[in-house]
Parts: sequence; structure tokens; C-alpha cells
Amino acid sequence: MGTLYVVSTPIGNLEDITLRALRVLREASLIAAEDTRHTRRLLQRYDIATPCISYHEHNKLMRLDDILTALITGDVALVSDAGTPALSDPGYELVRTCIAAGFAVVPVPGASAPLAALVASGLPTDRFLYLGFLPRRSSERRTALAAVAALAATLVCFEAPHRVVDTLEDMLAVFGDRQMTAARELTKLHESWQRGPISAVLAHFQDERPRGEFTLVIEGAKPRPTRGSVAAIDAASDETAPTPEALEQAMLERLAELRGAGERGSSAARTVASEFGVPKQMTYQLWLRLDADTAE
Repeated sequence: MGTLYVVSTPIGNLEDITLRALRVLREASLIAAEDTRHTRRLLQRYDIATPCISYHEHNKLMRLDDILTALITGDVALVSDAGTPALSDPGYELVRTCIAAGFAVVPVPGASAPLAALVASGLPTDRFLYLGFLPRRSSERRTALAAVAALAATLVCFEAPHRVVDTLEDMLAVFGDRQMTAARELTKLHESWQRGPISAVLAHFQDERPRGEFTLVIEGAKPRPTRGSVAAIDAASDETAPTPEALEQAMLERLAELRGAGERGSSAARTVASEFGVPKQMTYQLWLRLDADTAE
């Protein structure tokens, strides 16, 4: 039985490929590529003649049997258009299917746009969350951002150039003016970086039309609980930073306290947002949840 190799390829600069990746691509019986036209440019650059078939979101079910059949007698290399497969593409479904079918799955590490942007962003790297591509509609995007707004982890996502300004506006509204980095055209000729508060990066791209592929890195939340909330969060330890779960619970308890005192939702959400140093949208969502739980 063969092995499925999950092979990382360059994200722009064709020199960013490992010797091991080149060997695996040469020795495999078949290459499953997100876009064969794109991958063939890489294969031609390094004189690799391995047969190549497409495997992407629109044909993944049709191609599955071909790939599993090829694995019975030889190795298959899975590649994406750029970077590491199975991140923001259907590669993970193939990996899961191969594991279930008893085939070995081996990663061949290499270039990764989220990691490249993160390590050069100047933002904390000890905890981070990769969000992939955010929703296209602003309302859905804001909901997705609000769901992670309280996390202390650095956030990393991709965005298309024509949505960069709208996305930054949503981030500013949901997160407040956090520090961020916008990495454009990573490893390519016109690679560029914008670092600073979200408002400053937004202003830059409002003046200068965004072009190319973007990876956005955003600072995580900095919880600043006050008043009686401190005791609720620090009950376990005076030295340990509050977890997102503990922070959320403390905010819910504070909202319940204000509700019992007769405050309305908008006012209570504003008060708690100020006390905890989080966006009002987040605390208002918690208020709505509190309302729903009470109604039940």
C-alpha cells in the first residue's frame, strides 16, 4: 500500500521548496493538485514529470476513487496552489478518508502563508488562531469576528484585495483599535507590510488601493476586568491570566447583576464592555444569551 504525502509548496517564490519535497514529487506515482496548470509551472521549473490530476472543491468526490486506487500500488503527493495543503482547501477531507482506509499519511513541511505572516508581524506568537478566509458579507463577517474577539490569541486570516477595506472596517468596529499587520504578496516581487493600529492600516488602504493577496495578523484581546469581576476571575490564582471561558463567565455574571438592578440591555452592555475592555458588540451578544436563558 502506498502513502499519501501532504507536500507544502512555495507561496510565491519558487525557490522556497525543500529538497525533500522535490524528491517526493519526483518519486510519487501521482500528484493531486488544486490547480494542475499552476502546479505544472513548479514541476517544469524542477524538471518533474510525475502525472498530475486536479483535486479541488468542485471535483473532490469524483477524484476520490482515482486517488485511492493510485494509493493501492504507489504513493500520491497532495499539493495546493500555494503553501501547505489542507488549510482552507478540501485536502483535509482526503487526508481523513485515507486514514480511514488504512493508508499512511505523511506531511512534508514547508512554506505556509499564515506562519510566514505571523512570525514577521511583531505580534505575539505563543498562541494564535488561524481563521482562514472570513465570510464575504459584512454582517456574517462581524458575527465571526465577535466570536473570537475575547480570545487572547493572535488572529491570522486571509483576505481578497477588494474586501480588505471592508474587512478592516469591520475589525475596527468589533475589536477596537488593536495592533495589526497586513502582509501583501508574501515572498513575491512586490511583497509589502503595513504595521500599526487597525485604524492606521485602514487609512493606508483607503488612500492606496489594495492589490494582491493579503494575510492579516491581528493582536489578541487584552482583558482588563475591574470592580467585583476581578474576584470572580482570579479565584483560582492571582498570577494566572483569565481564560476566555472565565472572562465570559465573569461578564455574564456582571450583566446578570446589572439586569437585576433594572438596567436595559444596551446600557448594561456598554458598562460591561468598558469595565472589561472588550467591544460592546460582544457584551451585547452575551446579554441576548442571558435573555434567552432567562426566558427558558
